[in-house]
Amino acid sequence: MYSKFQDHLTKELAGIKEAGLFKNERVIVSPQGAEITISSGAEVLNFCANNYLGLSNNPQLIAAAKDALDTHGYGLSSVRFICGTMDLHKTLEAKIAEFFGTEDTILYAACFDANGGVFEPLLGENDAIISDSLNHASIIDGVRLCKAQRYRYENSNMADLEEQLKLAQAQNFRLIVTDAVFSMDGNAAKLDEIYALAQKYDAMIMVDECHSAGVVGKTGRGITELHNLKGKVEVITGTLGKAFGGAIGGFTTGKKEIIDLLRQRSRPYLFSNSIPPVVAAAGIRMFEMMSETNELQDKLHANTEYFVAKMLAAGFDIKPTQSAICAVMLYDAKLSQEMAAKLLNEGIYVIGFYYPVVPKDKARIRVQISAAHEREHLDKCIAAFTKVGKELGVIKNEDSGCGCGCSCGN
Repeated sequence: MYSKFQDHLTKELAGIKEAGLFKNERVIVSPQGAEITISSGAEVLNFCANNYLGLSNNPQLIAAAKDALDTHGYGLSSVRFICGTMDLHKTLEAKIAEFFGTEDTILYAACFDANGGVFEPLLGENDAIISDSLNHASIIDGVRLCKAQRYRYENSNMADLEEQLKLAQAQNFRLIVTDAVFSMDGNAAKLDEIYALAQKYDAMIMVDECHSAGVVGKTGRGITELHNLKGKVEVITGTLGKAFGGAIGGFTTGKKEIIDLLRQRSRPYLFSNSIPPVVAAAGIRMFEMMSETNELQDKLHANTEYFVAKMLAAGFDIKPTQSAICAVMLYDAKLSQEMAAKLLNEGIYVIGFYYPVVPKDKARIRVQISAAHEREHLDKCIAAFTKVGKELGVIKNEDSGCGCGCSCGN
């Protein structure tokens, strides 16, 4: 049987390559940071990591992880309810709840698991989920596991959301689900308007803060801070794998009764190993650091504003962003790969995004800014984009008036 299946797979892979959609993985041989070394030996600037606060190689987090190795060992070899709950897990859960202004928190191996395990235990066939059309794949998969009635509204379209809420009045409990920041575009959810509609139509709200927490809001508390709704959203999911240190681990935080029920019935929690003590310890230290200073958030916001302004001035088609994500629109999948390859030759590590990660004919390079980036890093990236963009006809060859002082030729 496999020989026939092998032929089928070979043809599928050949088709992906011919369409210019095959994904090759580059190998990094250094710690994650603004500057990294790849397997060829080249040192490049990384502009496509979720390392928003530059904490992935932070000495304080490394020290906390090393201490935990000595005091709590390497792994738990167990799920939480058997013999996998440590004091570090409980402390981290309390820190997360305090950070977001919620009542309790439950940890998962990843936010994909948090989103996959939140819907089915809470909602049944007489309930409704109203989901944004651009929500993350983990939310989509989690919704599929639930028997609740499904409604979908156009991305951030409040009129459409209201129509779906009207239709969902036929169900018992209603849950509106949205990414806080949509990862491919960088736009933030209109949580203030969503909250108003939820109040009007008697619905609850769940927000995925993965690309928002640590980034959005004056102190990085995410979308609820941005819209002054801290503690008013029933469910928040998020990750430790992006701004919060970049390791692994997800969480759901929110109303106490919701978290209590998830501990009893959420399958990814009940049937997956506890996160390692080293990750929990580093996470605790990270939340302590974020409560001590706002320096990293301030620098990230300044870096993002500078970069977006200069890229727009250079003539690039940039999606409107309210985050540290800058989507440079190219539309053609092969062009996105070619441009990413040429940028790597210029010392800029970025990746082209194309179908099925984004819709067909919406290919782009997603640039992600970090607090670890210095001004000279940003200027070098802008210069490289401008040079390659002109070579490939993405932007016009004449003087674009960038004015960045970054040797880009403007």
